[in-house]
Amino acid sequence: MKKKTPIASVKTKSSTRKKSGSSKSFGRRVLFFFIKAGIALVLLASLLFLIVYVGFTGPVPSAEELQKIKNPLATEVFSSDGKLLGRYYIENRSNVSFDEISPNVINALIATEDSRFYHHRGIDEIALLRVFFKSVLLQDRSSGGGSTLSQQIAKNLYPRKSFGPLTMPVNKLRESIIAYRLENIYTKDEILSLYLNTVPFAENTFGIGVASERFFSKPPSKLNVHEAATIVGMLKANNSYNPRKNPERSLDRRNVVIDQMLKYGYLSEGEAKMYRAEPLELSYNLITYNEGPAPYLMEKIRPFLQDWCNNHLKEDQTTYNLYTDGIKVRTTIDFDMQMAAEKAVSEQMKNLQNLFDEHWGKQKPWGNDQSVVYRAMKRSERYRTLKKNGIPEDQIKTVFNTPTSVSLFNWNGNKQVEMTPMDSIQYYLKILNTGFMAMDPFSGELKAYVGGNDFRYFKYDHVKAKRQVGSTFKPIVYLGALEAGISPDTYFTNEKKVYEDYDNWSPENSHDDYTGFYSMEGALAKSINTIAVDVLMQAGISNVVDLAKRMGIDSDLPEYPSLALGSASVSLEEMVCVYSEIVNGGRKVTPYYLKAIESNSGQVLEEFDNIQPDEQVAQTENCRIITQMLKSVVNAGTGSTIRSVWGVDSDFAGKTGTTQDQADGWFIGMTPNLVAGAWVGGEDPTVHFRTLGTGAGGHTALPIVGHFYSQIIHKSKYQNLRFSTFNLPSEETLALMDIPPYREILEVERRGFFRDIFGKKDDRQQTGIKVPEKSATAQPGKEEGKPAAEPAKKPFWQSMKEIFKKKSK
Repeated sequence: MKKKTPIASVKTKSSTRKKSGSSKSFGRRVLFFFIKAGIALVLLASLLFLIVYVGFTGPVPSAEELQKIKNPLATEVFSSDGKLLGRYYIENRSNVSFDEISPNVINALIATEDSRFYHHRGIDEIALLRVFFKSVLLQDRSSGGGSTLSQQIAKNLYPRKSFGPLTMPVNKLRESIIAYRLENIYTKDEILSLYLNTVPFAENTFGIGVASERFFSKPPSKLNVHEAATIVGMLKANNSYNPRKNPERSLDRRNVVIDQMLKYGYLSEGEAKMYRAEPLELSYNLITYNEGPAPYLMEKIRPFLQDWCNNHLKEDQTTYNLYTDGIKVRTTIDFDMQMAAEKAVSEQMKNLQNLFDEHWGKQKPWGNDQSVVYRAMKRSERYRTLKKNGIPEDQIKTVFNTPTSVSLFNWNGNKQVEMTPMDSIQYYLKILNTGFMAMDPFSGELKAYVGGNDFRYFKYDHVKAKRQVGSTFKPIVYLGALEAGISPDTYFTNEKKVYEDYDNWSPENSHDDYTGFYSMEGALAKSINTIAVDVLMQAGISNVVDLAKRMGIDSDLPEYPSLALGSASVSLEEMVCVYSEIVNGGRKVTPYYLKAIESNSGQVLEEFDNIQPDEQVAQTENCRIITQMLKSVVNAGTGSTIRSVWGVDSDFAGKTGTTQDQADGWFIGMTPNLVAGAWVGGEDPTVHFRTLGTGAGGHTALPIVGHFYSQIIHKSKYQNLRFSTFNLPSEETLALMDIPPYREILEVERRGFFRDIFGKKDDRQQTGIKVPEKSATAQPGKEEGKPAAEPAKKPFWQSMKEIFKKKSK
């Protein structure tokens, strides 16, 4: 008899089978769901890839386009010795090749940004998976971004766009496609250099070349390990890890980079420890358009360069762009001289401004004359802009009396303050300005150029500004007298005269002394005003004006006796050219400063020949006489501090200049191979020192020139400046000027003249005086590269001797 299975048991087994079948069915459904979802995702991803690849989300650069990658490159301006003076740019970038980048930079970059760089073809799948699991699943942000260097190049060259929720995948796909193409076009070394030339660093610098120059004053090839780590560390966050502004953060980040280099075998444990212990030391070097060794020169040549670019075509038949095509400009500027000039200006003007502020204290130099302030307001950029926009005068005054935040120039450090624009106008009115220029007197090559205190705040170029020249004009007057036939041994009475034909005008001497007699040399050395006017009148005003015009002064010259005292307004550039022509023996000289323009690759696009005018503007002998006189200014006259204070012990000549009420101070100094000049004064002539002792050109402008020469004259590089000598006038002329030993020869010549008349021997042999032979420097036309001199006039006794000899025959 069969046993019956309990109903409950049957139900349980049936239920178990149903549950087992149900769980299997659920598992299959889940599996199918994931399979379908995966297929859907693959299809969607493929579709998205296709959409991006074809360009529906924006064009993806082709391989041909990627072969022509061109970052905006700054135009660079170089000194004659190849050092950078400044840049014109939209992005401050300068390309360097792979060979010009230190291996320390390459190693630091790979260790930190793309450790598998040499093992992928633009897309690092392993890194992407790591990022997915750590960042997405585990929420660990230390895993990095997963982008290769090639993908980062793509992101930098082709900025990301917004696509809503699809922004990240679309941009990542686009960058991956570009990265893959880059890897098929460029070698690994080329990709590294392309990356380092593309990426932005701190302070709006682009590329390793500019970053290395900015923070360490060296090319990227010279960076050591801890410097390279500092620069690479900035890539994570430019501003946060700026070593100048955030040194502690930068130091921490630098050490992280060093640890990464240790981790991936680029450094040993000992090396890493040594470099981590290094302090963060910068050699900061800011070179932009507004700042750097020569910003005023940059602005001087910019219009010409812009015009050149507009009129020259590239290979693609488009015109050059001064700000993006990376052309290289070669100039005649001597870098060391330029730096010496900048230092002389900054140090001396700082001292002078402090003295000026103490001199006036709380008083205003313009007193109660508010018209001075009103004129300055009308000259301001703010006023001109408001006026141009049609703003009424009453509203403009309201604007100028409303406080605002302004940045003020100060020699002790610029400062941000709250003040009205009108107060700012008055602040700047009390700032003394300057201009400086140095030039080769034979070639006309510009060697140093400083147009003002600080180009960021003072855009006006004072080298080209026309101001009253004071006594620096006197050498032209005396040269005009020599050209008119007045002998250099002529003596003049120092007396006060009234010139009735010129509104009873009467010149005055600064020392208020009107006694004695002066030679031309003595009067020029002591800057005697009464005699300068007397010389002008004897030479003829029109003759002196014509001479000045021939020498290149284009400014208006009043045909009035006060011209002898420098009443004309002339630029510093014009005056430096005039003094250069005196050194050059009367040959016309014009400034020459652009040598060549090259492409970014170094191909010469155009060379500019130094073509000087073939024009003799004054007799060589007369120019040498003036130079001899100007030596006395330095040796025993108003320019003597060149030697006593600044220690310039070379053959040197020069002239100070001071205008009425000390509104302008001048000094122009000459060596046989270099002429340099400086001007100092307020923006408005009413702003000046109250006393001659503090405001004379020998006190304001001379120290700039003196400081400049004192920095360079003893350097071995400039030994020719120290040991060169001026070409002397003839021996007869030197004797006339009472220059020893030539004056003793003169006396012997005179005695010999009368003895020769009566048939007696010349007694020079009996006196024991040695007659110096004419050296090459005293013989006209013998110096290589120097203009031939005009034949010197025979002195009186020599002419008389020849006359008597002829008669005796």
